[in-house]
Amino acid sequence: MIKFDLESKICYTICMENYMIDVHAHLNDFDDMEKVILNSNQNGVKKIITAGYDLSSSRKCVEIASQYENVFAVVGVHPENVDALKGDYLSALQDLAKNDKVVGIGEIGLDYHYTKENKGKQAQVLIEQIELANKLNLPIVVHSRDAMSDTLEILKSHMPSAGGLMHCYSGSVESAKELLKLNFSFSFGGVCTFKNAKNVCEVIASLPCERIMLETDCPYMAPVPHRGERNEPKFLPHILEKIAEIKGVSFEDMATKTTQNAERLFKI
Repeated sequence: MIKFDLESKICYTICMENYMIDVHAHLNDFDDMEKVILNSNQNGVKKIITAGYDLSSSRKCVEIASQYENVFAVVGVHPENVDALKGDYLSALQDLAKNDKVVGIGEIGLDYHYTKENKGKQAQVLIEQIELANKLNLPIVVHSRDAMSDTLEILKSHMPSAGGLMHCYSGSVESAKELLKLNFSFSFGGVCTFKNAKNVCEVIASLPCERIMLETDCPYMAPVPHRGERNEPKFLPHILEKIAEIKGVSFEDMATKTTQNAERLFKI
């Protein structure tokens, strides 16, 4: 098994030959974004998808993607931000999605961790954004926290026609099987490297390699051995190493597979 030192020449060579895609990052949350992107390129991360979580961040993501050839964007309203919506937000999202660098609608979904009082509003906004994605023939990127049952119910009744990605998936193996039937893929980040990530590792083990992708969700949840630090796309090799170990395949093969999976879903 390959052990990574991001400064080592061997790591650099392996990563460059089997380049990776970070399918979920928040580049708009970095003050030194240009340096972050450069560091990711130098460590084998050749493409990054930066995700919006409200209209303001979605606009910023489109601006960033337009400036960098290897950066793409998804635009959407996160469930924690639905109560702040005003006016015709769907038309605003649709206008943003007309940009050629926008490859999906997200980060959308349900989140009952902090509040359950607005379940109806969260569901309404999720359904509206799924319908927008279907209208535009774009995949969706779904966030679901403490809400898997309702998330599944909505996705079954409002299936995304261009497929979807469960970002930072933390549900059960059983729920993952249901999502596979709905043409969903799954992305995993630094959590899979944590000591207490038994459930996440079991899910990864149960999934076909063709449905797995890599993410950092940076600047949050840095992987071991950088836990507690600011997360960046340059740490993606640590996540890939762990997933390859769980699946019992080589780092090189998992790098190739996850890259192909991302390119296929997001058409990049």
